[in-house]
Amino acid sequence: MGLGLDRRGFLRGAAGLSAAGVLAGVGSGQFTAGAAERRASVLSTGDWMSALGDGTPVQRLTIPGTHDSGACIGGPWVACQNTAVDAQLNSGIRFLDVRCRAIDNVFAIHHGAFYQELMFGDVLDACRAFLRAHPSETVLMRVKQEYSEVSAEEFRRIFGIYLDDKGYRPLFRLDGGLPTLGQARGKVVLLADSDGLGGVRYADPQLFDIQDDYMAEPFGKYPKIEAQFRKAVTQPGKLFVNYVSTAALLPPRSNADRLNPKVKSLLEGSEGSAWRGLGIVPMDFPNEFGLAETLIRHNLAGRAVRSAA
Repeated sequence: MGLGLDRRGFLRGAAGLSAAGVLAGVGSGQFTAGAAERRASVLSTGDWMSALGDGTPVQRLTIPGTHDSGACIGGPWVACQNTAVDAQLNSGIRFLDVRCRAIDNVFAIHHGAFYQELMFGDVLDACRAFLRAHPSETVLMRVKQEYSEVSAEEFRRIFGIYLDDKGYRPLFRLDGGLPTLGQARGKVVLLADSDGLGGVRYADPQLFDIQDDYMAEPFGKYPKIEAQFRKAVTQPGKLFVNYVSTAALLPPRSNADRLNPKVKSLLEGSEGSAWRGLGIVPMDFPNEFGLAETLIRHNLAGRAVRSAA
């Protein structure tokens, strides 16, 4: 059995650091304020979407994202990120992969058996604060059940508690179709990876084209990543998702150290730098290589991008 399979079994079967504890706790509209000035200036990773027109379909964007966005603790075989959600958003990340364990009427953020000392409300609070400060932006959020096996109906019921009892409904865009950027600004666009949550149904083959071979080792994964980028450029229409992350053979950080620089070189090369509309690109440890900024530049036709930090 390969080490990647061992790791997934380990994550499922390890004694869970379960979530015992309490949970802590934007309107839409056209973005116009300061748009001309922003288009003419150096853009910050905190508000890079301000340079783009409201009519831009979300599937024509290049969107840096994080894989298993809340997985920061648990050791080298568990951690996929080394920055918190608010720091990810400030660094230009606009897709979050949020894994929720349903327990005691709340969602605890897990990676396999490992509770990440983070609750779903913490993630939503970070998004709400960010979007209030940066109304030109949007966050696409995949919500998926992890380390619990409640029915889709029960998962939906708990999600409804967040929307209505906890007051997060105004934060979300829950329409079923892919939006334009203008329709999504100031909102979290739900990509629902569970039946009945509302929002856009994640992985709907009518809407998405996804590369997520998480068991390919880095030398085998890279050609799949490159091929998906080329397909997004030559066959536009769907929302492409191209996972750079992989769980095979080595811990996530070791795999990222091998894959992320190669992907960056591809995207900054003479051919790749001209590509547009690459879709969502979820990554492990993107901040270590400046890969989010590289991806952002694929939306901006040569405009400079500076870190918001």
